Amino acid sequence: MAEFWTDFAWPGIWIVLKILLFVIPVALTMAFLTLAERRIIGAMQLRIGPNVIGPFGLLQPFADAVKLLFKETVIPTGASPVVFFLAPMVTFSLSLLGWAVIPVSAGWYISNLNVGVLYLFAISSLGVYGIVMAGWASNSRYAFLGAMRSAAQMVSYEVSIGFVMISVLLTAGSLNLTKVVEAQEGMWFFIPHFPMFILFFISVLAETNRHPFDLPEAESELVAGFMTEYSSMSFALFFLGEYINMIAMSALITTLFLGGWLAPFNIIPFTWVPGIVWFALKIAFCLFVFIWVRATLPRYRYDQLMRLGWKVFLPLSLVWLILTAGFLVYTGKLVH
Repeated sequence: MAEFWTDFAWPGIWIVLKILLFVIPVALTMAFLTLAERRIIGAMQLRIGPNVIGPFGLLQPFADAVKLLFKETVIPTGASPVVFFLAPMVTFSLSLLGWAVIPVSAGWYISNLNVGVLYLFAISSLGVYGIVMAGWASNSRYAFLGAMRSAAQMVSYEVSIGFVMISVLLTAGSLNLTKVVEAQEGMWFFIPHFPMFILFFISVLAETNRHPFDLPEAESELVAGFMTEYSSMSFALFFLGEYINMIAMSALITTLFLGGWLAPFNIIPFTWVPGIVWFALKIAFCLFVFIWVRATLPRYRYDQLMRLGWKVFLPLSLVWLILTAGFLVYTGKLVH
């Protein structure tokens, strides 16, 4: 019995605890991100935003959750029920799986994979399946068109995201995200890779279907796109997945370009602040830019979106990758 607890039970309990230590803060952040987005956009557009439920409207996310939990789930006529319900579950699950390899501070991670970036590539490439499943299973033209748009959009921008990430990994000399952060000890990678930092951020907006690239759910032409036929908790799971993806992508931007948990200046007042606090502040900054972009920019046309991805971002990221590799070989800093 003692061997069972030593060999199986305690390691299993510790893994579950680590997962909960990540999932619960991410879920709470996601809940209040929805409130923050509505309040920030309200302030930018000179209106109030939600402020009734709870002090300063802080209980609004919980009121929304209760409302969605008790609404009726409607299944469209002709829909495929199994796939219809699986789609939001797949999207929500994949949005959480990416956090397994993201280090939030020195030694704070669920799994320290040596090929953590490859794991993130795999998870992000699977993200399109939930949306395509939703569009097909809904038996709706609007949902199907939204799903096809999303599939093409996500595949298009994943290519440029991949090339940018490879440029960063060549500079760091490792696929391990912890070592990528440690390689930025002297200088954060957004400085030498600044053009790719901007390109990566814009590509992330397209990858997460966020404004101005929210064409899969364009209200003016597709009602709500692939989510048109969803209601109740099935809609909530898509909604949760989108916002958790935003937080995860902000964490990835922080890890690859903004020094992860490292302080901005190596001076005593800044080094006293725990690394996880710097990590959270950098994520908050990225999320603010997500919201800022939504409040200020008009939506792209679909042909403009695809042209930007294939004719501008792809050549630029490929050229930058070649230049980065050439520079590292010339200076003898390329890790074999």
